[in-house]
Amino acid sequence: MAKKGNRIQVILECTEHKESGMPGTSRYITTKNRKNTPDRIEMKKYNPVLRKYTLHKEIK
Repeated sequence: MAKKGNRIQVILECTEHKESGMPGTSRYITTKNRKNTPDRIEMKKYNPVLRKYTLHKEIK
């Protein structure tokens, strides 16, 4: 049986992609420690459709 820890999987979605009107989305899956970072994560990640680094926010 798997142990239940503080590390959970989160999905990061691009904030600029929706406004651009281009089809598709840019999403990344990562993990975070629930105890150390209880609020939502914001990171700059590469968006291959827009071909630049954009702000990605945690969804869900």
